[in-house]
Amino acid sequence: MSPDPAPPPCVVVVPVKPPTHGKSRLLGVDDEQRRALAEAFALDTVTAARAAAGVRAVLVVTDDFRLAAPLRALGCDVVPDGVTEDLNATLVQGAAEAVRRWPGAIPVALCADLPALRSDDLGAVLAEVVVEVTQGRAAFVRDRVGTGTTLYAAPHAGFEPRFGSGSAGRHAADGAVEVGVAHASVRADVDDVADLGVAMVLGLGEHTARASGRRATHPG
Repeated sequence: MSPDPAPPPCVVVVPVKPPTHGKSRLLGVDDEQRRALAEAFALDTVTAARAAAGVRAVLVVTDDFRLAAPLRALGCDVVPDGVTEDLNATLVQGAAEAVRRWPGAIPVALCADLPALRSDDLGAVLAEVVVEVTQGRAAFVRDRVGTGTTLYAAPHAGFEPRFGSGSAGRHAADGAVEVGVAHASVRADVDDVADLGVAMVLGLGEHTARASGRRATHPG
């Protein structure tokens, strides 16, 4: 009997705003540290994604050419963002490029502000994603607050992310299946100082720990 075929690999698509424009809600943090934290969040997110089971590649979509070099050094592919002002259009562009480069792959949109992300948590969530997407359904992860989305995946032909205010409700209304409920690090995006405190409790990745003057408490 021949072995079962391997599940379709996932290509994680990560949109990264230039750090000079990102994380404006980190109030009480000066501009220099805010930029450093935004960059660190992205580097820790992709580091964990690269190490997660089921990930064939990480494709970063960004116009920050300075940040492209360290992202490539971490093993990511990097492409420019042709639609900077529209996150969902950016993700659709990234998903199309992912499928072009890696035919048959499942495109998975992942927010770039998950500094506590653990690769084992992401791998477990992606296993759930594969089950849904191979059955023709979209899947999403609701953020810690409950209204936003940190991860979205769908078959390429039906890849229609709805990020923005209230995105979790919109994804659910569109028929996407919620996954990742038990995996806190995949849900812990950081928009403000309170979110950063939650991420610190979960355990920061190396880059964010360094940028915030703390010790990393998990390997990624």
